[in-house]
Amino acid sequence: MEHHFVIEPMTEEDADDICSWQYEPPFDIYRFLPWSEMKSQCIEFGDPDLRTSQYTSVRLGKELAGFAQLFPLVNVTRIGLGMRPQWCGNGYGVDFVKAIVKEAQLRAPENEIDLEVLTWNKRAIHVYLRAGFQITDEYERPTPTGEASFYCMVYQPSQPK
Repeated sequence: MEHHFVIEPMTEEDADDICSWQYEPPFDIYRFLPWSEMKSQCIEFGDPDLRTSQYTSVRLGKELAGFAQLFPLVNVTRIGLGMRPQWCGNGYGVDFVKAIVKEAQLRAPENEIDLEVLTWNKRAIHVYLRAGFQITDEYERPTPTGEASFYCMVYQPSQPK
């Protein structure tokens, strides 16, 4: 069954909701600070300009299913995303990612689309592969908990034969 996700501007209400999400270990590293701190420190979507220019809410019907960041690089749109914890592992991932890719293509059709994912996050990697991404690089980079190994995955839609 295909799920039709809708991309909308991220509201402060959505941002507050996202900051309350609690993931099970080891995915709990994907948590955010409380909304009041994000907002007062202008961190990520707590910065109104960044929230407007780079962040979106992703809905299924009226429910907030997740969010995406569409980060502009030179000739590349790097996506970051997060799904509501209760929805993870329940078959929504591929359609969720494809909706975000479609939005990135609408905003900058000439850009390559990529993302970074921790190499241990097999669940996400599986979804990204099924959504049309391929692993193109592996590297270490700092995270809030120390150095970690990441894959760069690039969106490579199958070419018609």
